[in-house]
Parts: sequence; C-alpha cells; structure tokens
Amino acid sequence: MRAVLRSALTTFVVLTFTLWLMPGVASTDIIDVLGLVVLVAAVGAVLRPLLLLGITALGGWGAMLFGVVAQVVVMFVALELDPAEQISGLPTLLSAAILAVVVAALLDWMADSGSDDTFVRESRRLMRGVRRRAARRAGGSLFTFRRPRPGTEPGLLMVQLDGVAEPVLHWAVRAGNLPTLGHWLRTGSHVVRPWHTGLPSTTPASQAGILHGATRQIPGFRWYEKDTGKLMVSNRPRDAAIIENRISDGAGLLRDGGVSISNAFSGDAVTNLLTVSHAALPGRSARGWAAFMASPYGFTRALVLGVAEVITELHQARLQRRRNLQPRVSRSGAFLALRPASMLLRDVNISLVAEQMARGVPAIYCDLVDYDEVAHHAGPARPESMRQLESLDRMLGVLERLAPEAARRYHLVVLSDHGQSQGATFRQRYGETLDAVVDRLTAPDAAAAVEEEPAPAPVLVVSSGNLSMLYLTRFPHRLNRAAIEHAYPRLVTGLAAHPGVGLVVVQDEDGPIAYGSAGSQRLRDGAVTGTDPLLPYGPRACHDLLRHQSSAHVGDLVVISSVDPVTHEVAAFEELVGSHGGLGGWQTDAVLVHPSGWPVDGDLDGPDAVHRQLLGWLTMLGLRRSEPAPVEASEPIRDFDPDMSARLSPSRDG
Repeated sequence: MRAVLRSALTTFVVLTFTLWLMPGVASTDIIDVLGLVVLVAAVGAVLRPLLLLGITALGGWGAMLFGVVAQVVVMFVALELDPAEQISGLPTLLSAAILAVVVAALLDWMADSGSDDTFVRESRRLMRGVRRRAARRAGGSLFTFRRPRPGTEPGLLMVQLDGVAEPVLHWAVRAGNLPTLGHWLRTGSHVVRPWHTGLPSTTPASQAGILHGATRQIPGFRWYEKDTGKLMVSNRPRDAAIIENRISDGAGLLRDGGVSISNAFSGDAVTNLLTVSHAALPGRSARGWAAFMASPYGFTRALVLGVAEVITELHQARLQRRRNLQPRVSRSGAFLALRPASMLLRDVNISLVAEQMARGVPAIYCDLVDYDEVAHHAGPARPESMRQLESLDRMLGVLERLAPEAARRYHLVVLSDHGQSQGATFRQRYGETLDAVVDRLTAPDAAAAVEEEPAPAPVLVVSSGNLSMLYLTRFPHRLNRAAIEHAYPRLVTGLAAHPGVGLVVVQDEDGPIAYGSAGSQRLRDGAVTGTDPLLPYGPRACHDLLRHQSSAHVGDLVVISSVDPVTHEVAAFEELVGSHGGLGGWQTDAVLVHPSGWPVDGDLDGPDAVHRQLLGWLTMLGLRRSEPAPVEASEPIRDFDPDMSARLSPSRDG
C-alpha cells in the first residue's frame, strides 16, 4: 500500500507541475488531475507488461532505447486518453510526456535521497518473478501469492570493488563511512585481510589471475607483441577475446555454472553479462537487464541523474582549481561521460546480480568500477572518491537485503583487484612526457648522423600508470642490454639518471638487472652495486620484478617511475592523479573480505594465489566439480543470510 500511495502522490505532483508549465493549459482542476493519476496507473498496468515483453525480446541496445521510450509512451497515452483534454496536439503531448518523465525521475531521486528502498523493492519484485516462473516450469501452480522461501543450498557471491586499496578501506571503515562493511567486521561475521597484487597492478592482469589463474600472459594494461606487430589494449573487446583464448583452459573460477558480470574475462562462466571479452550487451534471457530498462526507477532515472552527476563533476573540478589542490589533473573530456556511465553500470550490475541470485546459480563474480574511475581523476583518498566508495558499500547493503529472496544461501566475499597511488604526473613534474625523454635519448648525435649506417629500431613507449615498457620494434625478439646499447648508447643510463625514473629493468648476461640513478640490483640473487634502487618500493619489489620479467611480451626495457619516500606518491606516465600498473604507494595493496570461519591458505601473494583460495572455498561449499573432495570449514560460517537453489540459466549471454 505504501508503494501504491507513493506512486500516486508522485504522479499527482508530477502531473500538476507538468500541466502548470505547459503553455495553453489555463488552469489545473484537482479533480481532473486526480482522474489523470488514475488513468496513468491504468495505462501503466496495461502497457508496462507489454512493453517489458518487447524490451525483453529486443535485448541489448534495443532494450536500452526502448526502455526510455516505454516511460514516455505510458505518459503520452494517458495524456491522450485524458477525458478533460487538458493537453492536445502531438508536439505538445510529446513534450508534456517527456517533461513528466524527467520530473518524475528527479522527484523520485529526492524522495529516495539517502535510501535504496525503491531500488530494493524493484529488485525484490524482479527476483520473485524469476523464482515463480522457475517454479511454474518445474511443475508448480500457475498462480500463487506466496513468496518463494529462501533457499538453503550454499552459493558464493564475489563482489570486486575495483581499485580499492586495503589502507583506504580500513580507513573508511574506522571513520564509520562504510556502515555495511563496518557492521560485518565489527560483529565478527567477516574478516578483512590484505593481499599483494604484484606487477602489473592492473584490472586485466588481476582478473586473468583471479578468474583463470594465468597472470603471466598480461605484462601491463597495454603492450606490444613483436611476433604479430600488434599493440594490445586489454580493455578492447577484440583484444580481450584474444587474451582470454590464451589464458582459458576450461577450468576457470566460474566453470561449474557460474556467472560473470562486468568483468574483463569470463572465468569460463556459463553465462557472461557485460563481460569485455565477450563484447555484447545482455541478451533476451537476461530479464534483469530488461526489467532495469523498463522500470521508471531504472534506466530513465539513471539518465536524468547522469546529467546531475556531470554537473556535480564540473562543480567538484572547479573547487579543486579554485583551491589550487595539488596534485590534480584535468577532469573534462571523456571523464565527464565516464562518471555517469559508471553510476548507471553499478545499478545495472546489481539488477543483474539480483536476477542471477533468484535463478540460483552457484557462483557469481561481479566487478563494480565506480570508485576506480573517479579516483583516477580526483585522487584515491579525495572526498569525491570516498563518496563513490560509500555508494558501493550501500550496494553491498542492498545485496544483503535482497538475500532472503534468493534461491540459494549466498556467502559474500568482497575483494579488490589492486589499489591506487596518488601523485602529480611525470609530465606535470618535468615538463615533458616519457615519450619525449626517450626521443631525446635515442636521437642520433651529429657525428652519427654523418655515417651511413642503418637506422636503429624505432622505440615504442607503452605505459600503464607508472609502469612503462619500451620496445625496439624492428627486432623480432627481446633484446639484452648489450644489443640495446649498441642501437642507443645513451638510453639505459639516461633513463636511470632521470629524476622521474626510479627503476630501469633490462636483461643482461646474469639475468634481469634493475638500475637506478646511484646503483643496481641483480634480481636473480639480489646482489647490489652502489645504492639499492629497490629500497623505496618495499621488500616484495625484487620478487615482483623478477616474476614480471617472465611474463609474455614484456618490453625490452621496463621503466618504473620514482616514488617519494615520504608521501609514497608516484609519477604516472599517463595523465592520471590516481594511477596503478607499476610499483610504489598503495597500488599493489589489494583487499579481501571473507566470512570469518573460512580457512585461508597462507600468504596471498599475487592474483593466482587468490584464484587458488577462491577455488578452495568453492570446493569447501561443494560448488566445484571434479576437484578434490570438499573440506569442511573448522568453524561455522557467519555471514548475511542469502539463499538460492533453483535451475541454472540455460543461456550463454554475451
């Protein structure tokens, strides 16, 4: 009844305001408006189920477009059928319908400020519908008003908070800004532990390890492959598909009926939704996608609020400029679109997770990217970024509230894929990019220009945060230091001496060596000459660099920017104030939150170790087939109470 009254009141206010604004409407009689409210409700009751069927049938982009149109169509038809004929004429009717939809979205947002009640209510309705349809297919009654009972079989829901460093999460919990996670940790239902990402500290590398146990196929966020002459960018769908073909052995984390949502790779999931390597929007079987697009609290609301998010971003960027907050970077251009897009994606992801929980899939892995996108441009601990982290904590609270509607009893694991390190960029500090430095160091001197020798190989600089790999592209194989110095005598020493460069790693006769401005370290045995250049990067740096040197397609030279020993700030080679990819600061400090009774197998060093740990928990819960016998946890599992035991979705979306 509360929902009905809320909807009626919202519609009344919206229609009154719309009619008042529209030209040609002299006055608005309350009785006529109340009649129009009833008419809108009746038209919506008839048309919305039909429109939902159309949206579900279209799937993908069609669902997105038709979802917005659906809200306008309902309002347009109601205004057209209005017996009082308060508005007439096609252009005026269409304008009034669009205006009413926009005002309704804004009014709902103001009414729900600080609360997710409406979103939870819509998601519950979706989940109950999914479970009732599953029950009918299984031979249950055609119509029932009983709510489906919570499931009892276990399931595992893994939520990735992209880019959240363990120190940032700890600080936010202690400050009381993450009530959901804070409650779990304070009551002892969950525990938090750090894990070390290693090098490269990027989402694709971490997810290749977490989902497939194959980190070493990815040396950075982007890299050059000499054998094909191709520059690979891991968030491009075509490249991600090629990478997944290399790393997948059919035994990924989500192999046994799992679902991948908004990830770089699939983990060999049965169902892939918004997964980059599968490069498609959810198909017709993803009812959560269609329901979100058709709901007045879904895509239409997100579009309207996205405009508000852009205005908020412009205001926050202006505040940084006026206060001369340093370090900072430009927050215009594509980022203005990325910020509202990440907000929309977050709500879509939760709707998709809710649907899969109702279907009873055994394992779900979902990546939420809001914090990472904002932190890149605002800074990892700035107020804007922390607000995004707070919104992600609210989404965990939403999943907790949806748990009783699920068809399994889901246990929740929350983890990040890497952290972020702050700092003014390399270009801001030194007035030129790393590419310009390399061009200067590889330019022929006057004497060499006179001699008629073959031109040396062009040097391609490929950067990922404060990690950069240099490739001499004319050589079909990786070069050692002697070969590089034969082509460019000043390159290695010149880079190592630059104040913005902390490490230059290159192959030598004795294996890889890391050079700094005042010394070097041989990575295989740790032998140091002069001042150890690895000291500012922590005790794991040697191991990280040595492991990175064994990655496929690693550069002829690997360059890591300098790190401030006091602030731990780095100098990203990209124009990002918050960066990750290399070493230094918090970018390698990821986090794992799991039920307190679950065993952990030693130190979690690298994404492959996290993959093995998650597989162990799946086996413990009896959700992994053809693996060693399940191991019982030593203590009872204490976490929130989500349940599920229905059929798996027969689809292979994506």
